[in-house]
Amino acid sequence: MTGVTGAAGELLQPPAAVPPRERGATRIADRVVAKVAARAALEAVGPLHPDAARPYATVVVHHDTARVSVHLELGHPCDIGARCAQVRHQVVQRVRTLVGMSVPEVAVRVERLHLAAEYGARHGGTR
Repeated sequence: MTGVTGAAGELLQPPAAVPPRERGATRIADRVVAKVAARAALEAVGPLHPDAARPYATVVVHHDTARVSVHLELGHPCDIGARCAQVRHQVVQRVRTLVGMSVPEVAVRVERLHLAAEYGARHGGTR
């Protein structure tokens, strides 16, 4: 039997292989998850009104779970409830796919509505 001997002359065994799950951990920063969620919200909302701010998100991550709050502005008139549902769905799917976290809660906060008629009137267009 071949092996390495210790200082006292005893035969030392090579360390047992450590299973991959026990070798370390991957930690994804909250701000990364927030950026993924904000981008997903932008994808769900579609083209923004020229005066609208881009959606942003805040998250609280605990283990493999992310609770997300998305802040956005929408054009009006629109079905606000349906648009918020689209945002929730897209955020859950993207965070799950790209980050590997479950998202049990997505709070969508509509911060401002942009009236399409006002924009058209101010910029010489008609509706």
